[in-house]
Amino acid sequence: PFYVGFNVGGFELGLQADQPTKEVVENVVAYWGVTDIDAEYERLLKLGATSKSGVQDVGGDIKVATVHDPFGNVFGIIFNPHFKI
Repeated sequence: PFYVGFNVGGFELGLQADQPTKEVVENVVAYWGVTDIDAEYERLLKLGATSKSGVQDVGGDIKVATVHDPFGNVFGIIFNPHFKI
């Protein structure tokens, strides 16, 4: 109910449902695949990113996290052990 993923040329295109709100939201997030999400999350923070949401298991051994880069952009990282190029 909150996410659907599509295999596009060996890469995953994921869509998240929009939650109705009157607030300004950051609803576009590009997720970069990583092999060690905990280490990459910490590396991003050391490079100047700030946490938006820490590492969390979203089911099926898949983990995600999001950060604000030093310019205020939001992007995510994802570890998906089921994803193969």
